[in-house]
Amino acid sequence: MFSPDKLNLIMRRFDEISAKLSAGAEGQSYVALSRERATLESVVEAIESWRISQQEINDLDAMLSDPSTDSEMYSLIESEKQIAAVNLERAQQALQVALLPKDEADEKGVILELRAGTGGDEAALFTGDLFRAYQKYAALQGWRMELVSESPGALGGFKEIVAEILGRGVYGKLKFESGVHRVQRVPDTETQGRIHTSASTVAVLPQAEDVDIAIDDKDLNIETMRAGGAGGQHVNKTESAIRITHIPSGIVVMMQEERSQHRNRAKAMAILRSRLYDAERQRLDKERSDDRKQQVGSGDRSERIRTYNFPQGRVTDHRINLTLYKLDRVMEGEMDEIIDALITDHQQKLLANNAD
Repeated sequence: MFSPDKLNLIMRRFDEISAKLSAGAEGQSYVALSRERATLESVVEAIESWRISQQEINDLDAMLSDPSTDSEMYSLIESEKQIAAVNLERAQQALQVALLPKDEADEKGVILELRAGTGGDEAALFTGDLFRAYQKYAALQGWRMELVSESPGALGGFKEIVAEILGRGVYGKLKFESGVHRVQRVPDTETQGRIHTSASTVAVLPQAEDVDIAIDDKDLNIETMRAGGAGGQHVNKTESAIRITHIPSGIVVMMQEERSQHRNRAKAMAILRSRLYDAERQRLDKERSDDRKQQVGSGDRSERIRTYNFPQGRVTDHRINLTLYKLDRVMEGEMDEIIDALITDHQQKLLANNAD
């Protein structure tokens, strides 16, 4: 089932990393070793659990084959073995999942971008509702969310809003949220009580670091300008707004939220780096999946992925045919049931592909 050599190699590598960290690794070496150890932790736990379950079965088999075991004890041991066999099956499945190829970005934070789609003012209002749902979900996970930029809608909500979510394993949880989110509800402005359909697009970009994507200064066109605003005593009289164009890709990032040109530039570069990193990941994913129809995990955002039907209190994820009648709880940030189902579906597909 599992190669003993492979499992032993993983355990030895984990012990080796732990020893180096205990010895006082520093700088980039410490960061790299810490990340590798964090990635291996769940695998090591799964290996140990599987080995314990396997040993329990072996011990019970030995007792069953012992001639000195009386009939009463034999029945008791057989009952214990049935329970142990169930535990072994669970441990085996958990180890199979733990040994699946890891997405290097899963442990990263993310840049979360929401934009109002079709539906005008109602789309902007829903974009605001959806953003607040992600805010609440992030809080429940113990993550930190920081607003990067926003463009309010005329009647509320947002035409566009961008935030940074920091924490461990953020991208691994949120990466399947990328796509078109459709809402069906009666807008507050609707006098006839008719249900309207509008949409918001969500992009979840793994947060890139300097080591993930190299950006050459000569590939950048950086412009400064005065930030726009309502004026008054806080009107920005300095050229603090930044627009950065990455010439090879044509990606443009504009940032004017901060009064400091330096902070605006830092935020703009962080978004640019994440967009370039995401574009490269999508390119590689497309190359790998051209011979398959699977798009989950590739960041494809061309199709509607989820519908939020307010009159029925229903949320449906179309990729896995999951429908829950608890829309109110989902909008309060209780998204684990949907997100866990998407992760499980993705893992099952990976297991099936590995079995081919």
